[in-house]
Amino acid sequence: MSFHIILQILISSVAATSVMTLFSYAVSMSAREIYKEPVLLTYVFTVLHLKVSPNLKTILGWILHYLIGLVFVIAYHFLWFNEFLEISWSTSILLGIISGIIGIISWTILFEIIPQKPDIYFRGYYIQLFIAHIIFSVMAFVVYPLVAQIYM
Repeated sequence: MSFHIILQILISSVAATSVMTLFSYAVSMSAREIYKEPVLLTYVFTVLHLKVSPNLKTILGWILHYLIGLVFVIAYHFLWFNEFLEISWSTSILLGIISGIIGIISWTILFEIIPQKPDIYFRGYYIQLFIAHIIFSVMAFVVYPLVAQIYM
């Protein structure tokens, strides 16, 4: 994999994850709920008694959130680069729907395995998470070819 492709994936991932996170924070504020993925990951680390400082748990929550975004964009790249899916608006929405379902299933499992659930409205969280993943995939779709035009 070339340096330019790695850069394309990284920039697309950071942009998509950042916009998704801004959406989650906005919905969190308007719903007066904690729908912020990095905050919920920090909560999970706390409930699982991860033996690190609270600040490090917060940092790890953010790092894990962005790493998961990176994994999604790597998967998108694989699908686009190998022409399993075209790079288009419709496939970006399809990828967002699939990613949203994966996200909901992952968080459901995570919330089931931790001993103490967060005090949130789960249905609202999963709805916003689904929409957030569509926003994520559309942002990745928009940024991915732009970075290719700039750096290639």
